[in-house]
Amino acid sequence: MTVVVGYLSTPEGREALGTAVDEAISRRSELLVVVSDKDGRSLPEQVEERLADIARITAPLDAAGVAHQVVTGTGEVAEDLVSTAETHGAGLIVIGLRRRSPVGKLILGSNAQRILLDAPCPVLAVKPHRP
Repeated sequence: MTVVVGYLSTPEGREALGTAVDEAISRRSELLVVVSDKDGRSLPEQVEERLADIARITAPLDAAGVAHQVVTGTGEVAEDLVSTAETHGAGLIVIGLRRRSPVGKLILGSNAQRILLDAPCPVLAVKPHRP
């Protein structure tokens, strides 16, 4: 079964990608990397950064021999991940979580919460390692 991972160019996104690679290898599965932009940058800035991100993502995956695809999201992170998982019959979604303030802990985060509640498969949430 396919492993789907949400990737943003953040420590949380990099941790999610690393964990998803490990999961794809252990499951002998294809990895679908969903790259979403959720900020208000102009289209040329988004395209330039997205191309750089895709090159950074695919080089180590190629080197590790992990079968993969990079899927460009719409910017609606939760919807992108859930719909990709549904479309490809995913066996696992991997997401990165960031530390939250005490008030923020009351609400997990709208994207994470939507993914957890709407996912058609198990969700593995990871956080970056602290030094």
